[in-house]
Amino acid sequence: MKLIIKNARVIDPVTGTDTVTDITAEGGIITAVGTAADEDGARVIDAKGLVAFPGLMDIHVHFRDPGQTHKEDIFTGTDAAKAGGFTAVCCMPNTKPPIDNEQLVSYVLDKASKTGIDVYPVACITKGMQSFELCDFDELRRAGVYAVSDDGRPVENAELMRKAIELSKTNGLAVLSHCEDINITRGGIINKGKVSEELGVGGLDRASEDYITAREIALAMSCDAHVHICHVSTKGSVNIIRAAKKDGVNVTCETAPHYFTFTEEKLYSRDADYRMSPPLRTEEDRAAVEQAVLDGTIDCIITDHAPHTKEEKADFEKAPNGVVGLETSLAATLTKLYHTGKCDLMHIARLMSQNPRKIIGVPELSICAGQPCDLTIFDPDYEWEVIPEELHSKSKNSVFKGEKLKGKVLYTVSKGRVVFEL
Repeated sequence: MKLIIKNARVIDPVTGTDTVTDITAEGGIITAVGTAADEDGARVIDAKGLVAFPGLMDIHVHFRDPGQTHKEDIFTGTDAAKAGGFTAVCCMPNTKPPIDNEQLVSYVLDKASKTGIDVYPVACITKGMQSFELCDFDELRRAGVYAVSDDGRPVENAELMRKAIELSKTNGLAVLSHCEDINITRGGIINKGKVSEELGVGGLDRASEDYITAREIALAMSCDAHVHICHVSTKGSVNIIRAAKKDGVNVTCETAPHYFTFTEEKLYSRDADYRMSPPLRTEEDRAAVEQAVLDGTIDCIITDHAPHTKEEKADFEKAPNGVVGLETSLAATLTKLYHTGKCDLMHIARLMSQNPRKIIGVPELSICAGQPCDLTIFDPDYEWEVIPEELHSKSKNSVFKGEKLKGKVLYTVSKGRVVFEL
């Protein structure tokens, strides 16, 4: 069916376009951008007052499939993604068993093929995520993998990490690093500082993140290769990455909206829905992360969507770390950065659509004739409250629960088909 989207404000960071126009698509491909007449049999969407981005991509989600599908599975995870405006996601490999071979990659790809959006499985760096032996990267690449990570735990063996980064120059796999020294963080559940001391719980020292961030950059420098730093949360890591980029090191990095929105003071509630890894930090850290997003030191915004059940999150001290975020990511970013006048929509499109694809090494999307019709269409002024029970994820552990956000996805279009409509 032909799809005609009329009167949308098209924002395309690839071409630099920011204009109100129409988009026509057929057979999953954009056939024209410009004034379009209504046609019999076509689906027409009046997008007056709405914004169209190239489809969003989140390169850091956890769908718990295989092995923990009581928390999430590929179908419910992609439902949440579509509701958040994402037409592509990269799912992390800390499943049960971990995604470290061709058979498990094929399992994810086969199941994902039925979802209507692009799902790219991230495979393990080390077999079983045990930091003893590298996976067969050539096999994983042939199976359809674009990136590797042991996210959920660090690669403890620095020489194995160095080899993985070095091999990326020939196999093309992006290496994504979970920067944590578990010898420093062992026993901690929230940021080490005032709040952890007052609550009498173990703290997660920022030195853990800063140290491994510096290690990964040193390893990338030694190989003259690229490394990507996951979920940046500290002022120290921001400063290390900024200095490395200035020196020409091929390093990219990401953060999640909760790191530039909230601080450790949320934990006074003793609510485990505000616990994640790395944790919410101090106001100084929050401000540093925000500034790094604005000045381009941080390359992309992700969610680290990490579902857990209500029962698991019930005990503040024993609950697993992680929060869901796919359905709030764009809205939280608009609320915190756009509606406060700190950045424009073009920059957000770059952070959430263009740069994630560049980092992983898949084709960038553009809203122009001949391109796949993958679009995120949203009302930037739509005000709503985050009610966890209304989320599409199986799990409801949202760090933004009860928050009033401004900006809402109304349509998600993947390959010319409307896969989500509010």
